[in-house]
Amino acid sequence: MKKLITNIAQLVNIREKNQLLRGSDLKILPSLSNAYLLINNGAIESYGSMDELNAGITEAAETIDAKGSFVMPCWCDSHTHLVFAASREEEFVDKIKGMSYADIAARGGGILNSAAKLNAMPEETLYQLAKERLWKAIKTGTGAIEIKSGYGLSVAGELKMLRVIKRLKREAPIPIKATFLGAHSYPLEYKENHQGYINLIINEMLPVIAHEKLADYIDVFCETGFFSPEETEIICKAGIKIGLKPKIHANQLNLSGGVQAGVKLGAVSVDHLETMDEDTIKLLAASKTIGTLLPTAAFFLRMPFQPARQLIDAGCAIALASDFNPGSSPSYNMNLVVAMSCIQMKMLPEEAMNAATINGAYAMGLENEAGSITVGKKANLIFTKPIPSLAYLPYSFGENLVDSVMIEGTFL
Repeated sequence: MKKLITNIAQLVNIREKNQLLRGSDLKILPSLSNAYLLINNGAIESYGSMDELNAGITEAAETIDAKGSFVMPCWCDSHTHLVFAASREEEFVDKIKGMSYADIAARGGGILNSAAKLNAMPEETLYQLAKERLWKAIKTGTGAIEIKSGYGLSVAGELKMLRVIKRLKREAPIPIKATFLGAHSYPLEYKENHQGYINLIINEMLPVIAHEKLADYIDVFCETGFFSPEETEIICKAGIKIGLKPKIHANQLNLSGGVQAGVKLGAVSVDHLETMDEDTIKLLAASKTIGTLLPTAAFFLRMPFQPARQLIDAGCAIALASDFNPGSSPSYNMNLVVAMSCIQMKMLPEEAMNAATINGAYAMGLENEAGSITVGKKANLIFTKPIPSLAYLPYSFGENLVDSVMIEGTFL
């Protein structure tokens, strides 16, 4: 049965064909007022002005009155760590008391804390926790998501995480991409033996990942005190050999060389980018690699926000994502990400919405399924509560303005 959505106040981000947006194109957000949208078998079949609606369309479809809602594509969250065993609010308190992210990591907290808890947790329990978080994210408007491993830091732990993500991919109603992030940190037993852990990743983890088809991407935390650019290249090239595309945690705490490594490797994206200089921005702008900004992580860690305006003005392709994780961004709410990008990074509402939809889809290789109102794409849609304008969404950041979420043409 077809579904016809009528009386849409504004149908947002309508596009005839896909395009990765950069520079001035990011502020162009095509929309249609007083619109209808026709859905067939969970996909977008057509759309247009209510004035163009004819009896042939209405008679063949179940009609849903949008009642003046704004309707837009669901958020595409291209960077999360959604699978984890436990929250870390005790470290949140430590940060308030003055400890740094690096200080906490040095004493066995941070990523190592999450790894210890995850390795001790049964896979079924881990899956149920992740499934609950995923559904909460979907209900806030996320309609496509990437999920990383990286809290195992052991062969068994990393594979357990990836098997949980594979099950989520199979059973969840939205597109999910899996990223292998075994190179998230060095386990304590390999702190002085980096090559030993790299060998473990390459020789024991990657063959199983390839055999069981557990990941789409490979990621490395390229940062001072973690993985060097040279180590990042070695690990990513091993992943490329088994068909994984690289994504890099880059330049979060320092000018780490992560962007340079990512561009050299042809990475799909380099993520974080809190620490950038003019040369690095120029390098990224001249590449096909997407710069994924994670403002809620900078906010939570009290770090300078990513230089979004400089990146956009230089011609970089920018995506926005939540970085949902228990240590540095315990929020999956992409509505907050968009608002914070406007408020703290001076992105225009149109730029932020494009970065969190179509460019986020590109950062996951899902541009043909999600990220815009385009014929043939999944009908994964956000229906807003009554709002005076699109800019009101990030402006009224403390208000839940998502009235309902539709996934493949069905309301949750």
